[in-house]
Amino acid sequence: MALFLFLVLVAVVLGIIGVVAKGLSYLLIIGIVVFVIALAFIGVHWTRRSRRRPLR
Repeated sequence: MALFLFLVLVAVVLGIIGVVAKGLSYLLIIGIVVFVIALAFIGVHWTRRSRRRPLR
């Protein structure tokens, strides 16, 4: 979960810098890509977690 939050934070920071700074719009694209990777990471993590059977 900490890795997911870190990736989201990095994506937001890169996105803000990409929007604000002139000529650094590629950072916005990198931020979007990092955010999508973070969503994929948490999706895979939750899918694996939900497949486990509860302990008896």
